[in-house]
Amino acid sequence: MAKKKEIRPSAQSPVIMAGFYAFIVIAFFSGLLAGYIIWGSGKSPSAAAAPPEKPPNSVQSKVEISPAAPSQQAPTQQPRRYNVSTDDNPSIGPANAPVTIIEFSDYQCPYCRRWANQVEKQILQHYGDKVRIVYRDFPLTKLHPYAFSAAEAADCAGEQGKYWEYHDALFQQKHGLGEEAYKKYAQDLGLDMDKFNQCMKEHRYKDEVQNDLNYALKIGVKSTPTFFINGRPLVGAWPFDKFKQVIDEELGAK
Repeated sequence: MAKKKEIRPSAQSPVIMAGFYAFIVIAFFSGLLAGYIIWGSGKSPSAAAAPPEKPPNSVQSKVEISPAAPSQQAPTQQPRRYNVSTDDNPSIGPANAPVTIIEFSDYQCPYCRRWANQVEKQILQHYGDKVRIVYRDFPLTKLHPYAFSAAEAADCAGEQGKYWEYHDALFQQKHGLGEEAYKKYAQDLGLDMDKFNQCMKEHRYKDEVQNDLNYALKIGVKSTPTFFINGRPLVGAWPFDKFKQVIDEELGAK
């Protein structure tokens, strides 16, 4: 009887094996790239990209402020709150409103500008006397060279009862920013120009703006705009629906 010939699988070619491993490596990195494209970098939207320059004689607090969205809270978990002072800063809305929004903002910040021109107006129209908005200065002078002087100009306009009108003009930026622009906004609003110019020349509100900046750093504010809604932090120029969610929760709790 003829002996059966044993058949063994042939050894795989080194070229084929090299190609196989190369395919695995390419597939792995392709997956990483696809994941980044789909999910993004995970950064919070619409906030100034860099922290402000630390001013002289200020102390940086270790308090960490995170954008605590209501949807991220467990049903039985109480939202995190901070005791943030309104100081004597300009506000719009009744002092006894059930919801107080304290905004730390910068007149040269594009995100602050967008929020002021869009979301702030929606909030005031939708909630009326139920909401009070307090504006506190947080000029990121390292990024925005006109932010500090713009804040001073707004306070000078406030001396003549036109703070919020001037605030709106600065964010609309019809004339841009800078010394001449500040005068044009004052003229547009019918301010007494001698008083306004003298106020700016004396830097009458320099300490006021600096104190706001120091306070913001002390409590851990790191970017603009940053909001505290009845003490609940919300970082970034979120759309109206995001603010509505938090404000409605606060009104419901009242």
